[in-house]
Amino acid sequence: DVQLQASGGGLVQAGESLRLSCSGSTLTLEGFGIGWFRQAPGKEREWVSYRGSRDGTRDYADSVMGRFTISEDVAENTVYLQMNSLKPEDTAVYYCAAANPWTIVRGREEHEYEYWGQGTQVTVSS
Repeated sequence: DVQLQASGGGLVQAGESLRLSCSGSTLTLEGFGIGWFRQAPGKEREWVSYRGSRDGTRDYADSVMGRFTISEDVAENTVYLQMNSLKPEDTAVYYCAAANPWTIVRGREEHEYEYWGQGTQVTVSS
C-alpha cells in the first residue's frame, strides 16, 4: 500500500534545475509535516528540507539553502522540491517522508517520520 510517491528525478548538468514531486495517495499531505531527504552512494541518508504542517514553516539544510525551495499544491495533494543551480554533490536518491504533527521536533531527523516514499534518483553531471 503505497502512501507516498516521489517522482521527478533525472539526469541533468551542473547549473540546471529539477522539480521533485511528493504525492500522497491515502495521505492528505496538508495535515502532515513533510520532509525531503537524500542518500548519496556510500553515504548515510541526510535531511534536505522540511515543510511544517499548516504553520508555514520552511527549513533547509545549509548545503541547499538559497538553491532549493519546498512548496505545495494543496489541491493536487503534492509537495514539491524545486532544485536550482544543481551541483554534482547533489547527486543522490531523494526521498520524501510524512510525519504526524505531534511527532515533529524540528523535522530534521528520520525517526520523526512515519511514512516514506520510494525515492527518485537525481544525477548531476559536471
